[in-house]
Amino acid sequence: MPPLHILWRDDHLVAVYKPAGWLVHRTGLDAGETRFVMQALRNQLGQHVYPVHRLDKGTCGVLVMALHPQAARALSQAFEHHAVHKRYLALVRGWFPARAEVDHALRPDDAPPDAPVQPAQTQFHCLARLELPQASDPRFASTRASLVQAVPLTGRRHQIRRHLKHLAHPLIGDATHGKGPLNRWWASLLGQQRLWLHAWQLDVPHPVTGHLLQFHSGLAWPLQPGRLPIPADAAHWQALAERWPWAPCPAHTTGF
Repeated sequence: MPPLHILWRDDHLVAVYKPAGWLVHRTGLDAGETRFVMQALRNQLGQHVYPVHRLDKGTCGVLVMALHPQAARALSQAFEHHAVHKRYLALVRGWFPARAEVDHALRPDDAPPDAPVQPAQTQFHCLARLELPQASDPRFASTRASLVQAVPLTGRRHQIRRHLKHLAHPLIGDATHGKGPLNRWWASLLGQQRLWLHAWQLDVPHPVTGHLLQFHSGLAWPLQPGRLPIPADAAHWQALAERWPWAPCPAHTTGF
């Protein structure tokens, strides 16, 4: 198993690239999994690490861990008090609008039907659109998709995935909240079955100095000459962006 790609490290925290398919830590809900960021990073660094936030198993991208208990408390409070700014990249069904803001309360996935809902807000910004001549649905002659930037303003579980479903633009590869036939069509086309959600950027205050740290997964589209090598998992996204003639969404002219 190759070592995890370290994006940044000091005496207090470490930022790594989490590959898709890895769990952040052990859980009884996925007893058969053998790839855990906490265990691998502990062995790689030779010291204990402390989780302060999580990414779903299928999500790849920037993940931060604390290196001592005091840093863990400070970072956890930053996440709890919404002092952290997160930006994700999502591949979704259909032509997404230029912008969308969802204010749709969510009930935890495993909560009973009478459990109270929790406020949840996400901002979406369409980056690029694509139309392929192949039909993934017999009702249509072609297949449309969009690359979307998602900024969650709250931190509910599966928030981005559920808000995209709410907008009728489900995330490609989402077995829980997406469309099974469409997921299988894309998996066949791309030669891999995965969740197309990427934790692209994370801004967080340093747990000791308070200075804002800005972590970036390394992914850029379109390709920029001279960029540093990116993890193989991120290269899947790069290949997706380069394979077809994506068109910028209306009112959007810059890359990501």
